[in-house]
Amino acid sequence: MRDEPQSLTLAEGRLAALAWGDPKAPTWLALHGWLDNAASFSRLAPRLVAARHIRLVALDLPGHGRSAQHPPGTDYALWDNCHTVLDALDELGLAAAPLLGHSMGAGVACLVAAAVPERVERLMLIDGIGSLTTPAEAVAQQLRKGLLGHRRASSLSPRYPDAATALAARVAGGVTPIDAATAEPLVARNLEPTTDGRVRLRTDGRLLRPSLVRLSPEQSRAMLNAIEAPTLLVEGEAGILGRRAHAEQARRALRGLERRVLPGGHHLHLEPDAVAAVAEAILAWWATRDESQRVQEAP
Repeated sequence: MRDEPQSLTLAEGRLAALAWGDPKAPTWLALHGWLDNAASFSRLAPRLVAARHIRLVALDLPGHGRSAQHPPGTDYALWDNCHTVLDALDELGLAAAPLLGHSMGAGVACLVAAAVPERVERLMLIDGIGSLTTPAEAVAQQLRKGLLGHRRASSLSPRYPDAATALAARVAGGVTPIDAATAEPLVARNLEPTTDGRVRLRTDGRLLRPSLVRLSPEQSRAMLNAIEAPTLLVEGEAGILGRRAHAEQARRALRGLERRVLPGGHHLHLEPDAVAAVAEAILAWWATRDESQRVQEAP
């Protein structure tokens, strides 16, 4: 199994990416979660590539990893990443492709699949479905929070004496639980040296600002209901979805959804002990879908 990816630059240098597999093979596009980067798929991609002879291209979304940050005065709205996906598809010469998304990346993939269905062949979601929402009655409060947050000065990117300290900080301060072995690829891709011999995070601090506007729960469910692509949802038993009311409503809204719940946490596709089962679930689903398509196309 070849684990070393190729580094790519797309969209006139604005987007960085990692690619595994033969450039001439069918391409899947992968989208990481909030504050992560393309290395999120560094343990899953080689398994998928080896089994299906595909090329998997994982993006660093804007402001993350090694991709460019947005210009001053601009926002990081979830739906802006739809342009990122379309820009990447265009530059890769893909009329359509399967999308593989984790967490926030799953939300972006859902938006693209709903709004531009002709560009999405199949949809694979890992511990994420739809987007964060704000009830209609709370939209003014959300806008206030966003406006005040955006008007505060951005803090400098955190600096650490070395990579080990940066890794420990990610483990201690992550929004969702993550251990050092799982976080290491993410932190390694997100670090750059400073002139004083330390390291700092590449992530744009503006990503931490509150959203100005979010979809309402009804709008989010309508988006999910519009998705036509065959969809697989792989969840971690200790992930962020489970039996939470918003997750159950989202799953009901997405027609034809197939769900697999596996041992692991929110980053189960990157956890050393969980990634093999995630790959097996995705590959088995693809094989089933392929067989179903062959039956439908038979004379």
